[in-house]
Amino acid sequence: MDQVVEQSKLPRRKPRRWLSPFWMRQFHTWHWMSSAICLVGMILFAITGITLNHAGSIEASPTVRTHEATLPADLLSQLRAAPRGQPADAPKDWLEGEFDIELDGRATEWTESELYVPLPRAGGDGWIAVDLDSGAAELEDTDRGAIAFLNDLHKGRDTGTAWSWFIDIFAGACVVFCVTGLLLLQIHARKRPSTWPIVGAGFIIPLLLIVFLMH
Repeated sequence: MDQVVEQSKLPRRKPRRWLSPFWMRQFHTWHWMSSAICLVGMILFAITGITLNHAGSIEASPTVRTHEATLPADLLSQLRAAPRGQPADAPKDWLEGEFDIELDGRATEWTESELYVPLPRAGGDGWIAVDLDSGAAELEDTDRGAIAFLNDLHKGRDTGTAWSWFIDIFAGACVVFCVTGLLLLQIHARKRPSTWPIVGAGFIIPLLLIVFLMH
């Protein structure tokens, strides 16, 4: 007598995964590690994205500091004799001590009658001018506040080489975070039907805004 085996009692075959367990573990590891690296930076860039978007509505109260001094005669002579490029070491040291400012790596601009050193920095600006005839030296330093400082960090404005490297590394970590997140979405999409419609909305909504509402 033939035995009829009910279809429901047959062992179910597990669907074959397009990704091996090894790579699944790797993507999970890369995803959480990149998210840990990006966490603080992402919060910073998200907040400063809002402050930059509403920069016109956020009032700033810049603080301007000025200081005047007269370069000693011997140092003025050295400065006059220096090649048109960088000031001599002694006038540079005196300017740093007198104005409490760091001049290493600062570009120097010369005219026939003046030495000018721009002092741009994140969240502020400034300059030093030295009259080559009289030796009169003047510093003006402007501090635009904490929000301006954070906004300049977002833009990488006058932040130096180290911060520029940080932005590049942070951007790379964000790419790893997003790509591994996309791959993990692909893995779990079968159990979450709304996955791809939401991903599509994340692409279509900005596209529609750009095409129809951006002037």
